[in-house]
Order: sequence, then C-alpha cells, then structure tokens
Amino acid sequence: MKSVQILATGRVQGVFFRVYTQKFARELSDVTGYVRNLRDGQVEIFAEGPEISLSKLVNWVQTKGSPGSRIMKTQMKWADINVREYSDFQITY
Repeated sequence: MKSVQILATGRVQGVFFRVYTQKFARELSDVTGYVRNLRDGQVEIFAEGPEISLSKLVNWVQTKGSPGSRIMKTQMKWADINVREYSDFQITY
C-alpha cells in the first residue's frame, strides 16, 4: 500500500475543486485521506490506498479536476505505508 501527497497549484480554490476531488476519490472506493485548501492558494490532497488507484487520482488531478479549475502545476510525494491513517476520504479545513 502507498500514500501520496499532492499539492495542486493554479485556479483550485473557489471552484469546487475539493468537492469534486472527494467525489472522485470516493468513487475509487479504496482510497482514503483528505483534501484541503492551503493559505497560499494551493490545494493539498493526501491519499492512501493501492498504487493503481492513487495513480488514477493523480491523473485526474493533473488532467481534469473540477469543471472550473485550471491546474498549473502539481507536486507529489509518494511513500510506502503499512497501515492506513484514515478510514474514508474527507474535506478538511
């Protein structure tokens, strides 16, 4: 099992990006974690699950996002994990 932290930069706040991210992550059904706005205008996504599902989430963030978003840049940090820290995928503040 893996985790990935994604920082998305661009037009990602005020465009329902967190809601769409939560919906997509929950549709994957085996991804847990959170999405939140950062003070600097970025959105942080932290997700845990099988690598193939996390790769789908990363691809979705980089190529789609919410209808009103415009992703200019993403940064990712991957890690191997033994135990999940989260039980579902939430919007946090």
